[in-house]
Amino acid sequence: MDTAVVLLIAYLLGSVPSGLWVGKLFYNKDIRESGSGNLGATNTFRVLGKKAGIAVTLMDILKGTAAVLLLEIPAFADSGVHPLTLGIAAVIGHMFPVFAKFRGGKAVATSGGVILGYSWPFFLVLIASFLVILKLTKIVSLTSMAMGVIALIYAIINYIRTGDLYLLIVVLVLSAFIFYRHRANIGRIKAGTEPKVKWL
Repeated sequence: MDTAVVLLIAYLLGSVPSGLWVGKLFYNKDIRESGSGNLGATNTFRVLGKKAGIAVTLMDILKGTAAVLLLEIPAFADSGVHPLTLGIAAVIGHMFPVFAKFRGGKAVATSGGVILGYSWPFFLVLIASFLVILKLTKIVSLTSMAMGVIALIYAIINYIRTGDLYLLIVVLVLSAFIFYRHRANIGRIKAGTEPKVKWL
């Protein structure tokens, strides 16, 4: 029972539609009706601006981190669930949020939050790489998919060093989520029509 409850809570944490709520509460705007129509941080930057975009990015990251840290709560400490499994539940919630008709974001920020909750040095590597690649390409989708590749390389090296197979498996799953959610972007990148960010 504890296992089911903690997995449900992790999913519900991920389901919090940060972009939708920030847009409606502070800007009286539904970001699903503008830009790409996506609820993630990138469309928030595009539709609502830099301040809202940063806020939503942080909120989406913290959803993943909070899910991983649920096992720090004594009531769930003996649930027998791996913290990264809770992270996957949160990312699924972010992609298919029950609070927003199952139309969510593209898994990038929340996946980063999962990594932050599990290994902050790993997260620092990813965030530094993200900022550098985004500065060079100015294409968020391309940068996001590059993070999936970099995360996988890191997880492989980490597995060789420490034997943490579960982290490698979870990173593979999260990277697959990211690439799948960006499949339309891949076509636009190939066609040269993918928009570049204007707020850098």
